[in-house]
Amino acid sequence: MDLPNIGAAMAAHLESIGIQAPKDLEGRDPWELYEALCERTQASCDPCVLDTFMSIVEYVSGGVPKPWWAYTGERKRRYEGMLKDSRRK
Repeated sequence: MDLPNIGAAMAAHLESIGIQAPKDLEGRDPWELYEALCERTQASCDPCVLDTFMSIVEYVSGGVPKPWWAYTGERKRRYEGMLKDSRRK
């Protein structure tokens, strides 16, 4: 929970996919984290979870902390088609 936008519930989700410390996010792809969580929970996760993953991956890469919703526009540009496809599965 030492990361911006991460509370107890999201920390538990991260731990469930093998992220134990911020350093575990270095070099990770937010989309792959999102897919791993959806697979782990056997459900389509809310897209704001992807926004959150984008925010923390950028933060551990040296970015400034931003609220998760600052990534919504970028997520829609980068992943909207992928989100639609993943929800069909």
